[in-house]
Amino acid sequence: MISLLVAGAVSLLVSVVGTPALIRWLQVHGIGQPIREDGPRGHITKAGTPTMGGVAIVAAAFAGYTAAHLGPGVVFTRSGVLIILTIVGAGLVGLTDDWIKVRRQHNTGLSKRAKLTGQLVVASAFAVLAVRWVKVSTVLSFTRNGTIPIDLGSVGWALFAGAVIIATSNAVNLTDGLDGLAAGSATFAFGCLAIIGYWVFRHPSIYHVKHGLDLALVSMAMTGACAGFLWWNAAPARIIMGDTGALGIGAALAALTLKMNLDLLLPIIGGLYVLVTLSVVIQVVSFRLFHRRVFRMAPLHHHFELMGWPETTVIVRFWILSGLCTALALGIFYADFLRTGHID
Repeated sequence: MISLLVAGAVSLLVSVVGTPALIRWLQVHGIGQPIREDGPRGHITKAGTPTMGGVAIVAAAFAGYTAAHLGPGVVFTRSGVLIILTIVGAGLVGLTDDWIKVRRQHNTGLSKRAKLTGQLVVASAFAVLAVRWVKVSTVLSFTRNGTIPIDLGSVGWALFAGAVIIATSNAVNLTDGLDGLAAGSATFAFGCLAIIGYWVFRHPSIYHVKHGLDLALVSMAMTGACAGFLWWNAAPARIIMGDTGALGIGAALAALTLKMNLDLLLPIIGGLYVLVTLSVVIQVVSFRLFHRRVFRMAPLHHHFELMGWPETTVIVRFWILSGLCTALALGIFYADFLRTGHID
């Protein structure tokens, strides 16, 4: 328990204290966010806001995770190290995209093909190492191993895991359109995973998840990092996480749930990201097939902005929705635990 508190406290502190230093450095070097030309008009005032703030999130999570292992009896594990490396890898893809945007002074960075290639490299590396190095279970699962008797096999699971990593990263990236929306919702999601990770660690005979404590430490470190960043990212944002943070957060969510055998619980934990992504899919399909738009603008949060909702209203209401999703996920997880008949 102490190591969990250390992971969260250190990552929170590093994020809160380190982000202003990053803001000053970005301002000195003129690194600001270009705004999409077809976006809501109210966002024009955000042009030039320091971007690449995801560097602070990744660095703080790394610091918190590392600090948690300085105490006695807490060791680095293959699972924890692999997920941290996956976060860093996804963050580097996003950093490259953000840097190109800044250099071009335009809201387009890497080409779709180049960006997808980078994500494929990171996702494939995670999937292969998870199967061969970490020896992850390849059985499809909901709340624990064995809930769904479908073994995907090494190749099938690797393909599935790669797709989940990429899909989740892009879903978080789509959600990162309002000040603090992605950081706040991610804090809920990682907090949920920290609780589940610790519960899994305490009940190894039920969940059969290797390195449960280390997975909880990664989750707690990401919780603190996102919460600390939110202090400076809340509306009106003094810094934007950019693709650096969005892709890193998405990869972390996917990797943690895959390793904890929560494959099919992920869409509930990240229900907000699913909803936002579906709004984009519906908008594109509707326009291409029927030449009509379902929403005034996609992703969904921009639709509500154009309906007249203040940005802060959209953000807070979406945070509430995210919190409800994580509460539902925890409820489902605990209900399944009760079904096992285990008595503490």
